[in-house]
Amino acid sequence: MQDLTEIFATIKHLFDEQQFCFEPTELYEPIDYTLRLGGKRLRPALLFASNQMMGGEMEQAMSAAVGIETFHNFTLLHDDVMDRSPLRRGQPTVWTRWDENTAILSGDTMFALAWRYFLKKPHANLQAILDCFNETAIEVCEGQQYDMNFERRDEVPLDEYMMMIRKKTAVLLAGAMKIGAMYAGADEEDLRHLYDCGINMGLAFQIQDDLLDAYADQNTFGKPIGQDIRDHKKTYMILRALELCNPTQREELKSLYNTDRHDEKSVNAVLEKYDELGMKAHAEEEIVRLMKIAENELAEVKASDERKTPIKELISTLIGRQR
Repeated sequence: MQDLTEIFATIKHLFDEQQFCFEPTELYEPIDYTLRLGGKRLRPALLFASNQMMGGEMEQAMSAAVGIETFHNFTLLHDDVMDRSPLRRGQPTVWTRWDENTAILSGDTMFALAWRYFLKKPHANLQAILDCFNETAIEVCEGQQYDMNFERRDEVPLDEYMMMIRKKTAVLLAGAMKIGAMYAGADEEDLRHLYDCGINMGLAFQIQDDLLDAYADQNTFGKPIGQDIRDHKKTYMILRALELCNPTQREELKSLYNTDRHDEKSVNAVLEKYDELGMKAHAEEEIVRLMKIAENELAEVKASDERKTPIKELISTLIGRQR
């Protein structure tokens, strides 16, 4: 059985030995660039950890691990175009290094490549695995649409935001865990607990991202600090802050946040309001609460504590991450 460090080493080796550059190079070079930037590679790690926890053979799930990470990176290529993001993992995004059309077409190709990876290995549960992957992919796209819808709305309740990030972010973590366990032949009860564990991890992961956008060190985070504010995005930080405000504070914060063209001064003004409301502590409390639910769901899975250790370590790592 591999520990968490060995799982990540396996994933690195797996991606190092993959070939992503083919002809035409104009299409595949951005794919190779994206997949070799690394990133957290959390989704294949969860897939492997769930697979071995349920007694599976990691060899059976390796192509799926590449497929789930390829799909995740496809969504990032398109997200960066939609959000006009200049940096990803501290490096220029594909649309800025090449152009928008390249980012869209290379992203489309990555979606198809993800399916190819899933189809590489025959498996008794392959149809159910593909159904899970497909439903996950649809929900991710639904989540992205809700995210874009929210940008055009003046008011978004926090519970609607939580629904959106469940789809856009959490279902892919949950789907990775479920798929890994499906390769190991886990029963429906364990699959449900693992999926719910992944959902709560994913919600916490996105709230941590929202928190880091406001409070991280930019060199560590790999993206400009305060970008969500500049983009007027609806995030946990702003929506929870508005809930905590009295009527006067609420109007002040809304006016600051909705500034037409944010500069460093206006971003800092919003961050000062966050400080006044104790938003850093509120977000951290919510992250811990969600991670506790994830731990409780994991505890219900019929596997030894030793086999659960890598996922427990991932939960602990996510709570304190800085990027």
